Amino acid sequence: MAKAFASQGDLSEKKTSFTEVGPGLYAFTAEGDPNTGVIIGDESVMVVEAQATPRLARKVIECIRSVTDKPISHLILTHYHAVRVLGASAYGAREVIMSEAARGMVEERGAEDWASEFGRFPRLFQGHEEIPGLTWPTTTFSEAMTVYLGKRKVEIMHLGRAHTAGDAVVWVPDAEVMFTGDIVEYHSACYCGDGYFSDWADTLNNIAGFDPVAIAPGRGDALIGREMVAKALDATADFVESTYRPVAKVAARGGSLKEAWDAVRAACDQKFKDYAIYEHCLPFNVARAYDEARGIDHPRIWTAQRDLDMWAALQG
Repeated sequence: MAKAFASQGDLSEKKTSFTEVGPGLYAFTAEGDPNTGVIIGDESVMVVEAQATPRLARKVIECIRSVTDKPISHLILTHYHAVRVLGASAYGAREVIMSEAARGMVEERGAEDWASEFGRFPRLFQGHEEIPGLTWPTTTFSEAMTVYLGKRKVEIMHLGRAHTAGDAVVWVPDAEVMFTGDIVEYHSACYCGDGYFSDWADTLNNIAGFDPVAIAPGRGDALIGREMVAKALDATADFVESTYRPVAKVAARGGSLKEAWDAVRAACDQKFKDYAIYEHCLPFNVARAYDEARGIDHPRIWTAQRDLDMWAALQG
């Protein structure tokens, strides 16, 4: 391999923020690292996304304890990726909720994803020795479910495929605030290695249909105000389409993965090169777009070896 993945050299600590996005609602953000959401109910707290390790989860818990001493009762995992779920044990939540499709992906590819992401993100997996194993939900849903935190209603829904097949969003109707996981990013590249390019825009439109006043995205700053929400939705859609379109043209004429990589570079570098994790996501995004454009609907499983083989092919 000529050089390492971009994320393997990103070892500097990120500045974290804990931003109120609605009454009793918070977004824990970290300069393009995975975000976590917090929903405070009458008697307990719901957390959205666990972080990669118990060590990182404890940073979230410290922030929660700065605003409430209520117990953490529910943990929502919007999808199965290791950097999102392996810190779950730190919260001690009695309910861990995923979509049924996301649970299926833990079973199908959770161990392989853990090994792959561990190699890609050494900084995020500091303290990995504390991880007790794969994170499994206690509760799953197919299309939607409702949880009441006392009087506070929380709706958990699958609005379509995008970042993965099992993406969930969390809607708090009394505040008109949504937690979207990695379906929506702000000034951060979308990771599309397990994504569905052809479905993503429709799923974003479904989110827009709720007309949220604020969104806690998967990565990047909290989106406060409908204008900022709309900009982020549009930018996310543009990123996904700008990545897929040049790859589809290459695939249609029988071009190679390396040619697809060069085409995406030409189309996207100028627009998105300053986005967080852009360089890291790019090879995985091109590889998945190339597969989808050639008719492979279900994303192939990433393994540590497949990571290396793909990167070698792109380096030419």
